[in-house]
Amino acid sequence: MDALQTKIEPPQKTVAHKKSGEKISGSETLLRCLIAEEVETIFGYPGGAIMPVYDALYSYADKLTHILVRHEQGAVHAAQGFARVSGKVGVALATSGPGATNLVTGLADALIDSTPIVCITGQVFAHLLGTDAFQEIDVINTTIPLTKWNVQVTEAKDIAPAIAKAFYIARTGRPGPVLVDITKNAQNEMIDFLEYKKCEGIRTYKPKPILQQSEVVAAAQLINEAKKPYILAGQGILLSGATKELIAFSEKAGIPIACTLLGLGGFPTDHPNYVGYLGMHGNYGPNVLTNECDVLIGIGMRFDDRVTGNVNKYAKQAKIIHIDIDKAEINKIIQSHVSVHADAKEALTALLEKCNPNKHEGWIQKFHGLNDIENEKIIQKEFNPKGGSLVMGEVVHLLSEFTNGEAVIVTDVGQHQMTTSRYYQYKNPRTNITSGGAGTMGFALPASIGAKYGAPTKQVVAVIGDGGYQMTIQELGTIMQYKIPVKILVLNNNFLGMVRQWQELFHSKRYSFTEMENPNFIKIAEAYGITAKKVEQREHLAESIKEMLDAKGTYFLEVVVGKEDNVFPMVPAGAGVGEILLEAPKL
Repeated sequence: MDALQTKIEPPQKTVAHKKSGEKISGSETLLRCLIAEEVETIFGYPGGAIMPVYDALYSYADKLTHILVRHEQGAVHAAQGFARVSGKVGVALATSGPGATNLVTGLADALIDSTPIVCITGQVFAHLLGTDAFQEIDVINTTIPLTKWNVQVTEAKDIAPAIAKAFYIARTGRPGPVLVDITKNAQNEMIDFLEYKKCEGIRTYKPKPILQQSEVVAAAQLINEAKKPYILAGQGILLSGATKELIAFSEKAGIPIACTLLGLGGFPTDHPNYVGYLGMHGNYGPNVLTNECDVLIGIGMRFDDRVTGNVNKYAKQAKIIHIDIDKAEINKIIQSHVSVHADAKEALTALLEKCNPNKHEGWIQKFHGLNDIENEKIIQKEFNPKGGSLVMGEVVHLLSEFTNGEAVIVTDVGQHQMTTSRYYQYKNPRTNITSGGAGTMGFALPASIGAKYGAPTKQVVAVIGDGGYQMTIQELGTIMQYKIPVKILVLNNNFLGMVRQWQELFHSKRYSFTEMENPNFIKIAEAYGITAKKVEQREHLAESIKEMLDAKGTYFLEVVVGKEDNVFPMVPAGAGVGEILLEAPKL
């Protein structure tokens, strides 16, 4: 058992130090609420307005593990990583002013990617609100568009109800981020200790829609009549825990399945009905045949632009069935012929009963046939390049082989992210942790910290580009302090690779401010006490990846890859998914 696993063993918890009726501070009230919500790990950074909470934490070290990050953005991304891998609510703490605004990027990321986190911020004394006091920022109005719900608490008696509501809203329905802003006087105020009551419902909030059988019947009729049905599986499968139901549905009805970026891991990649990864850099077959299917079934996905390309050219021939727990997503982008407003697991369970057994072997084989073309033209060249620089594809392929597709992979944003999504063969749910809708560079390193706390017995590998790595590189200090045994794999091409690819293909190779002169990453890692190695030669790649994975503690591996390698296939901007390119266009 490594140091991290020893450290975060579930503590023996008692919700209170004091008996009912005794006076406690608002800060201690907050901590008891967190313990009652079964929180064990908090990621945070102290400051003046949150100091009473940190003072109370001093006496609760046996019940709450606090991880001191190096930047508040690191705290919120770590909370995201924890939530995504564990399915629990992640928690981040920050002070007022810049401490709170440093959470904003993570809140936006969590909102669009449906990640349940609760961020707690300190605030100036209530009587100073609106006076531009030191480090006073109106965090409530700042974060309204970036949270599922937020609230400011100015009295200690309101802390417990606010926290109960926050956790309930964050984890129910379509999950998302919640922020609770607590003034300093509320943290200091002494109140009677009352038994904490978890929130079990809010009159104006109905997180789980009632499944309408008429919608299920209508969907089943279309599916039973279909000759070329096709399932697009999104993160909703993972959030509802519906992997088994999806497999059973696909097998009974004989329907091919492709996964969105955040849906990867929701359906095993080695299943014969799995036909690939959707989207701008997804597989050839799933994109092309979107415009040939007769019934398209979107489950727990948003039909976002990276999946659809030009919506005017998207699946015009198909009947659309859209299953989603969030009614706002239905008919927002693609008009459905049948909509099922429901939890994915509940909807799939009902469809299993209504759908007829079927086989669409020829249709499924057509996907595999097109993917064989991609395999011949692109993938085998990525896996077995003949000479030249190392390429990202061969690195990720080896990583997938050595881990058997069972590691938790945390990716940043860019070419390495698309390459990993294409070539890592995810076998299990909640093992693909990445920034989807917001595309947040700097996500991976702190998110890998949270992921390791959320899944301490699993191998956690952060795959990062040299650009995104340097956006939150300071979190190496957190890794050093707590001896967190994550593996850090940086694919270094000395470029902001994805932007450079677009500049090459569509801007006549005008590489405007995308080339990067990078520091000595090995010396930086070693300065943080992390074992580090750099690989530039192909003959040393496999042994170096194996050495990284076999290491007992933290390990940093830098792999130098080609500076101008591109990720294909690719759907150009403004093109339809059927116009996906297997190679660079002839200019």
